[in-house]
Amino acid sequence: MRILLVSQYYFPERNSVSDIAEGLVKLGHNVTVITGKPNYGFNKILPEYKKVKFEILNGVEIHRLNLRPRKKGRISVSLNYLSFHRNAKRFASNLKQKFDVVLSISLSPVISIAPAIVYSKKNNVPHLLFCEDLWPESTIITHAVKKDSLIYKLLYKWSVSLYKKCDDIVVSSPSFKDYFFNVLNIKDKSFDYINQPIIVSKSNKIEPIKYEAKYNVVYAGNIGSIQMVDKLIEAMKYLKNDDIKLHLMGMGGELDSIKKQIIQEGLSDKVFYHGALPIEQAESYYFNADALIVSLKNEGYVGKTIPNKAIQYLKYGKPIIGVISGDGKKLLEAANGSVFSNEDPEEIASAFMKICKLSEKEKEALGKNNKSYFDNYLSIKKIILQLEQKLVDIAKK
Repeated sequence: MRILLVSQYYFPERNSVSDIAEGLVKLGHNVTVITGKPNYGFNKILPEYKKVKFEILNGVEIHRLNLRPRKKGRISVSLNYLSFHRNAKRFASNLKQKFDVVLSISLSPVISIAPAIVYSKKNNVPHLLFCEDLWPESTIITHAVKKDSLIYKLLYKWSVSLYKKCDDIVVSSPSFKDYFFNVLNIKDKSFDYINQPIIVSKSNKIEPIKYEAKYNVVYAGNIGSIQMVDKLIEAMKYLKNDDIKLHLMGMGGELDSIKKQIIQEGLSDKVFYHGALPIEQAESYYFNADALIVSLKNEGYVGKTIPNKAIQYLKYGKPIIGVISGDGKKLLEAANGSVFSNEDPEEIASAFMKICKLSEKEKEALGKNNKSYFDNYLSIKKIILQLEQKLVDIAKK
């Protein structure tokens, strides 16, 4: 098939979109991508990409469009979103290449799928959306807008309009379907469930960190209010007399707050922030850890979903501490390699110690269960095969 893939983000920005595109090429398809010039996470357009309009990477043809680089602050983020929306719609409208199917991958924002809709409608080509983020729900959970505000109402109408124009939608968490039904009142799509692929490390030479403490638990990922990192830190107050350390890495809106919290709570010898590390460096902390932590506040529909980190952790064959509910908890329960806690810091501390006090044999058994589940159901190859079948099906309609 000739596939047009639309995503605002692409390698060298860290996400799984490039893995999907390259995986489809390996299966024998021709894949062309419309994306922006890489800037997410860099606070600027990478200098080597400023003049790049087109390139071919690992068999994927990539059109790189100008956009406002994403920096800190809501105004900058909004301008970044709107500039890609405008420029990519114009490009898609003028694109003369012919395709059998259009695939859009919605990370955030939902308006990034508009160029796929433009091409699809103009050329009468079926369009499949792989929905990995819910709008406008995500704007509420991240406190970007208030639910009773005019901005939310406008975003709601815009989101519904875009979703309805897709020919079909694949969701990355089962509860997404409930949101489309009950909140957006969209019921005419199949809403088949395919897991969001994890970000894959490109390195085979990672040296594991050697810890000094007897027990070590690791959290790596976004540091925002919905991830409750503050409660993970607070849990360490109940473990001051135990030889256990909490290792944090990542970035997000609550980073400054949690740095202050570590100092104010007198936990600088118990909780360590290692920076916003690329996955290759973060992985070095996983291998000798007693457990990896995934946490997600049980709030709104986003709080019921499967965080990508939960899937990623399964791959490493380590025990998992799950401060989580909804679809994410069900997934980890199916893997049978986790210890769970509610959102109370004292209960979280108990979960930390419960898993650390297991014998090495018991920890190894939990880790093997997680790795086996990942290999059987969640590997990138299996996900791409599922996505390929959906594309084949929609192209035949």
